[in-house]
Amino acid sequence: MVITFDTNVLLSATLWDGSVAQKLLFDLIRQGIKIYSTTEILSEYQEILKRDFDFSDDEVSEIIEKVLAFVTLVNPQTKIKAVKDDPDDDIIIECALESKSKYLITYDKHLLNLKEFRGIRVIKPEEARAIF
Repeated sequence: MVITFDTNVLLSATLWDGSVAQKLLFDLIRQGIKIYSTTEILSEYQEILKRDFDFSDDEVSEIIEKVLAFVTLVNPQTKIKAVKDDPDDDIIIECALESKSKYLITYDKHLLNLKEFRGIRVIKPEEARAIF
């Protein structure tokens, strides 16, 4: 089984103890389920950590090191235009396609509106916990 986390789920899973996303992350790690990301997604994650949460460069580096312990990076080769209302979200879909993910886990309404894309189910962490 292969999963892609959107940036918002990655933030929730790593910053909020006891969040549904964090519980899901722990469940997936225990089950040996691979979680995929890209350097672009992690760059956005780093930017948000600095801008919105005021983490220092050293703190962000430490957090990224921990994230890389459970995330596998892919380099999407195919560019797509799937999310018309927010084209920046296309990178998340590209990651899911490149990694052959079965699920894309997100809180993003533009992605959730897709429900499915080329066989990839787009669901919230709450729904994913019921599956895993």
